[in-house]
Amino acid sequence: MNTTRIEAGNANASERRFPTKPQGKTGIVIGAIALALVIIMGAGLLWALTRMNREITQLSRQTQQLNERVANAELQSQSFAQQASQAAANAQAAAQQRDEAKRSEANSQAQAQAAMEAAAAAKLQADEAEKKAEEYRKQREEQLQQLQQVLGQIAETHRTTLGLVMTLGEKSIRFDFDKADILPQYRDILNRIAGVLMTLQGYSIYVYGYTDDVGTQEYNLKLSQRRAEAVRDSLVQAGINKGLITTKGFGKSDPRIKTETAQARAANRRVEIGIVDSRLLLEPLPEK
Repeated sequence: MNTTRIEAGNANASERRFPTKPQGKTGIVIGAIALALVIIMGAGLLWALTRMNREITQLSRQTQQLNERVANAELQSQSFAQQASQAAANAQAAAQQRDEAKRSEANSQAQAQAAMEAAAAAKLQADEAEKKAEEYRKQREEQLQQLQQVLGQIAETHRTTLGLVMTLGEKSIRFDFDKADILPQYRDILNRIAGVLMTLQGYSIYVYGYTDDVGTQEYNLKLSQRRAEAVRDSLVQAGINKGLITTKGFGKSDPRIKTETAQARAANRRVEIGIVDSRLLLEPLPEK
């Protein structure tokens, strides 16, 4: 009996240590299933990791693109800021130019007004000066008329644009041939002329000498100059200021009588005295 129990116990122990054949197949199946699950899970994990890497790569690209957009936006923002700053500077410059233009316009208007006022004042002065000049011309005209009447009683006298001209020729003062001396009998005529001229104010006196046609032009120019100076010296001796008298010789030019007779030559040997208003004189009497 005991032997039977021991054998039975050994038999149970052997069954526990070494399963029966059906139990071994189940373990293989379970192992295969576990391996399959591991493979599946590994594949899933690998797929997940791959997908995650793709997503990370995509996110990186998107992040890079976003960074580029942000950088572009910052550049555009800076550009817009610069443009805005430039626009503000331009606006300020335009405002300054506008203000300057307004000031210039105001100054121009003020200058124009001042110019108009100055022109009006100048016109008034010009009108007043013209009025005074006209009054002066009338007074001088009356004086010249009276002077012509007085001097005309002494020697031949005629009017010119600027005054009077007296001709001291054969009817008043005779010059001998080739002579510049004033004979004593003619001194009284020159004294009378000087007495009239000394009463004048604002006049200049021009004394011009002439000769007949005998001799060279060069010689006659010198002779006519001596005759003019002789008349001037007589007037100065009579009391006229020498600084008021200008002399010039014209030789045998501008003869009064264009013939070669003795009478014509005597008439051409003469001196002319020009009396010119100094205020109206623009230039000396024209050369003959």
